[in-house]
Amino acid sequence: MPVHETSDAERIEEVIVTSVRQILEHQDGTRYLRWARDHIPAMLGLGEAGLEPQEEGRLAISLATAIWNATPLPGESYRARPLPQLAPDSECPCGSGLEYAVCCQPLGDASELPPELIWGVLLWELSDRQLQEAVAANSLPLHMLSVVSERWLDEDRPGRAASLLEPIFDGETDALDDRFDAALNVLCDAYDRLDHIHKKRNLLERVIRSGPPALRAAAWQRLTTIHIDDGDFPKAEAVFTQALREDPDSPRNAILEITLLAAQHKDALARQRADFWRRRLARKHERDPELLAFLGRAAEDPQDALVASQAAAIDPMLLRLRDWTQAAAARPLPVYHLEKGPRRSQPVAPDQLSLFDGETVPTGRVPVPAHSVQLCAAAALSQLEPAWHQAFSGSKPFSIQLASPGGEDVWESDCWLRFLERHPEAADSLDVLDDIATALYVHPESSLPWIARALVLPLLQRARQILEKAVPAEDNRAIPWVVKENRAALRLLFRLFLLQEERGDAAGAAATMEDLLRLNPDDNHGVRAELMNHYLRRREDERALDLARRFPNDLLADLAYGEVLALYRMGQKEHAERALTRAVVRLPRIPHYLTRKRVRQPALRPDGVTPGDDDQAWLYREAMRDVWAAEPGVLAWIKKQTG
Repeated sequence: MPVHETSDAERIEEVIVTSVRQILEHQDGTRYLRWARDHIPAMLGLGEAGLEPQEEGRLAISLATAIWNATPLPGESYRARPLPQLAPDSECPCGSGLEYAVCCQPLGDASELPPELIWGVLLWELSDRQLQEAVAANSLPLHMLSVVSERWLDEDRPGRAASLLEPIFDGETDALDDRFDAALNVLCDAYDRLDHIHKKRNLLERVIRSGPPALRAAAWQRLTTIHIDDGDFPKAEAVFTQALREDPDSPRNAILEITLLAAQHKDALARQRADFWRRRLARKHERDPELLAFLGRAAEDPQDALVASQAAAIDPMLLRLRDWTQAAAARPLPVYHLEKGPRRSQPVAPDQLSLFDGETVPTGRVPVPAHSVQLCAAAALSQLEPAWHQAFSGSKPFSIQLASPGGEDVWESDCWLRFLERHPEAADSLDVLDDIATALYVHPESSLPWIARALVLPLLQRARQILEKAVPAEDNRAIPWVVKENRAALRLLFRLFLLQEERGDAAGAAATMEDLLRLNPDDNHGVRAELMNHYLRRREDERALDLARRFPNDLLADLAYGEVLALYRMGQKEHAERALTRAVVRLPRIPHYLTRKRVRQPALRPDGVTPGDDDQAWLYREAMRDVWAAEPGVLAWIKKQTG
């Protein structure tokens, strides 16, 4: 029964690797051929093919001779030393007992193996001293230097790896070909390790300017990954288009496009493109089973496919947390009950929100509205949460911040993760979910899109479902921020809004902002500004006006001037004039920045904005001038009213 083609290739690879090791050990051709005659037939499985022993020996010696003749020997300054031609009356090396002239000589000389094939094995078998000797002897094919550099990179020697490859790309690169693709990528990896960002960009630009098409495609692909990592997706898309033009059938483009789309949360399009690439590469007879498997998985779930493809490089704690999160999503929703909020006024907490840095936080006590309630977990969770805080070393963020100083330290121990794995019911606690979301926010890999998709989003969606069950939309009670027990829930909901906004889910973000304002009417997180701008962009002027009237005399430009625009578009010019007068009294610099086509950017404070100052006016212009400019006559009207 014939052996499967893939199995044949694997067996031949095993023969070559084992043979090279035997050759390096003794560097004796006669001794190696004796070994080959005894071992190679079994390694190739020739007995399964029903061959005669003489035929097995001939095949084994023919392959062994080709391997020996192509193997560079350390004792020959890393050059090959082909076996000498046998005399016709010599005993045939295949072991038949016949003379060479009547046995194997009529079959002709052994086939030649490409030197790259043997060097690809040899360079991983040599000691570090031997590697340096081989490089110094100038016996390696130039493009094979990438293998040496890759090994040095694996040994955390990026400087040595870069020094070896840099001369290849000095000057013009038009004489190189696609064999130097690996060298280009290894050199870029070395520059990444060395933090030589400018060197890497200069290298890629030089290759794009003067390299052959295959190398230009590799350089464009590398630039695409740089822009993806920077979060600059418009540039990434433009550069990726160039990579496609240079090499439209490159399998690497398939992975890169799925990564680019998934990073922007365009999962539906990523699934379509994965299916397209899978069919296209199959027509091109692409035989990379790992790539085709990746594309098949990406056609179903691109985010999951990317995680699986990168699993070896991902923090194992994140993968464990993903498994726990998937199990948590299947749990039934817990029951939270509501207790009446305290009737007396509540003391102002030291971390009470200040919308603007430098604003004086009032002292004394803040009244709690009569319809306020406090979220209360079931008794079982109330007992579990203290144990959780013993296992979880992180602290709650200060005020409305999303991280705590030193919060990344929680990833140095898996104590809390083991707690979660022992207690799946911890997924029912808003307090626990809040801590996990905070920990993910500060993880060193938090910017990876799959973390948001596979970890953060399911946690936040579960928190929202718990809240919707506890305080449904028809319930007019609030869970204000001033009640400390409510803060975990509100912070989770605010995180959900930020994630929806980042993913481009405008409708979902607006619904979450409306929930935040319903549950916490004082709007400690300041989402009313974003919600106002959302309404105005969608020309929902009545809703914008209702929102503005909920916060009279607001010092947020979005509310104060959003009311003006809503009234103007509704045709209520007199009301708009009065609203504008009130807005100018509070925030006088906005009209100057809003009405001019060009205006110089003021100095921006790194620690926040000042109400009524130029920095606030500039930021409002940047956010909303396009909406104002789209309304005929309104900017001229403001200029006239405030002139």
